[in-house]
Amino acid sequence: MDPLNPPPAPVPVPTLAGPACTACGEPAVVNWLRRPTGAEVADAIAAEEKRREDLLLLADQQLPTPEFGPLPTGNGMTRSVYACATHAITLDAASRIHASSCMAPDPAVLPGCDCTPEVQAPTPPSDSVPVKLPEHWFPATDGQA
Repeated sequence: MDPLNPPPAPVPVPTLAGPACTACGEPAVVNWLRRPTGAEVADAIAAEEKRREDLLLLADQQLPTPEFGPLPTGNGMTRSVYACATHAITLDAASRIHASSCMAPDPAVLPGCDCTPEVQAPTPPSDSVPVKLPEHWFPATDGQA
């Protein structure tokens, strides 16, 4: 080690970025979907109206006026809810879409929730033929890697 040229300072360990638990703020490990609240739908509509106003201001006046489809509604919209391992709901509940009023992850009702999640439509059986994967995708069975 040369005293005139000290080694560079160690690189700090990066912190992981990502969604946080809505109950406590810890890093999330699970998520599920819920329908948006009335305020969230209103915010989405306001954002779309603003986007359309901006496009009309920027539109070329020599071209036809841009046409827009209908404004968004709450139909089909969902919002993600995140939770840490402590505040996670059950796997079955997390696989369904919850009501906009669902309070999960509420510690008072964990590992469940306080709504009746939507029932998922059964997935129709696939008529497709299974794809044959390359042999080198499978682990060696003779003990060799």
